[in-house]
Amino acid sequence: MKVLSDLLVYQLKNATQLAALLEKEKLAIANRNSSQIEFLAKEKIALIEQLKETDNHINSYPDISNIIKIKNFSKQIDKIYSIIRECKVLNLINGEVLERVRLSFSRLHSLIQEDNENGSIIYNSVGKKFTINTPGTDIKV
Repeated sequence: MKVLSDLLVYQLKNATQLAALLEKEKLAIANRNSSQIEFLAKEKIALIEQLKETDNHINSYPDISNIIKIKNFSKQIDKIYSIIRECKVLNLINGEVLERVRLSFSRLHSLIQEDNENGSIIYNSVGKKFTINTPGTDIKV
């Protein structure tokens, strides 16, 4: 079953690459590098698809649970599972940080919007509010 051994090596390689990619994503999020975050997200999706596809190939072997025990692949499989668990934790943390950044950006955007609206409000002689046009939009030449 050399092919199964090769699939496990490939799975371990992809899991390791995913863990490294998630560390890069963490740095990109910290640096708020949106283009790199987007690029890494696409790479992450591709790696996850490769992991799923390899999993399907491994699971397609007849009597896989007995083959794994007989061939003594359990240490390699445990290592893969360990890395995948680590990836899930890193991904969860990165997702929470991205959500906090999104909320922070949303609040900042709201404050700027509110400030812009307040800056264009004036009051007439009886104390009623009305907005003025943005300077320069009503100029006729």
